Amino acid sequence: MDLFWKIDWYKVFVPSTSVAELVVRGTLVYLLLFAILRFLPNRQIGTVGISDLLVVVLFAEAAQNAMASNYTAITDGVILVMTIIFWSCILNWLGYKFPRFQHFLHPSPVPLVVNGKMMRRNLEQQLITQDELMSMLRQQGVQKMSEVKLAFMESDGNISVITNVPKSNVSPVLKDESDTYATE
Repeated sequence: MDLFWKIDWYKVFVPSTSVAELVVRGTLVYLLLFAILRFLPNRQIGTVGISDLLVVVLFAEAAQNAMASNYTAITDGVILVMTIIFWSCILNWLGYKFPRFQHFLHPSPVPLVVNGKMMRRNLEQQLITQDELMSMLRQQGVQKMSEVKLAFMESDGNISVITNVPKSNVSPVLKDESDTYATE
């Protein structure tokens, strides 16, 4: 019965691996996975940003290891989680301060349709079939390809669509409001 209640507090809180090694391991894994995910086609990522996805996945892994005692100390998992938070914040800060770095973090939108014509090379690059594109356009309320002025694959995997809506279909109130917002 004594074994049931006995806790080795030293093993629970004192890291079993050097703090420097944990930080280096966390840094390398985060940056490597970030680079790999950055160059995957956008449609495979979904609607979550790359850094958000990495933080969630790596948090889960670090926390799981700390909880399941793959590390001998909870502190090991906490150090890894803090390393992940650090790199996530640093990359977001660099993207904010340096526009060129922002382009690396969030790639430019990729045109999929221009003036009603599919950009087949870009569809192929993003691994999107014509049927998938049409499905995505229908979800945006587009019935025919000729209705699309521009359609882009955004960096988060969503598709944004600009249609050829005649101005006569826009209500006068909305038209005036949009003119006001456009000039501000």
